[in-house]
Amino acid sequence: MAKILIVEDSPTELTVMSQFLSKQGHEVLSAASAEEGIETCKREMPDLVVMDVVLPNMNGFQATRAISKDDSTKHIPVMIVSTKGMEVDQAWGMRQGARDYMVKPVKEADFISRISAILGG
Repeated sequence: MAKILIVEDSPTELTVMSQFLSKQGHEVLSAASAEEGIETCKREMPDLVVMDVVLPNMNGFQATRAISKDDSTKHIPVMIVSTKGMEVDQAWGMRQGARDYMVKPVKEADFISRISAILGG
């Protein structure tokens, strides 16, 4: 299955999404900040990054842009999962290079199907 990096500073949200992915057989990595997420992305080369927007210091939009613009990581798809659900936020997230955008709280079936679609399965 896939190696998926979750960049999320809420332990509760991280646990929920990790469990959804682990049940599907995915290997789950995590980072609690955007900076840590970018570093983990470069080091581990995951198949997908699940990115929160509201993070300490650097936000998820900035981290998504950094991942999608860096030659070493631009092939890695990013799916933003955020409480910021306004259309302008979603449009901005997609403009930063995100492949998909989901609003929290995520429903397991929708979350898994959208991840599978990005991974090509």
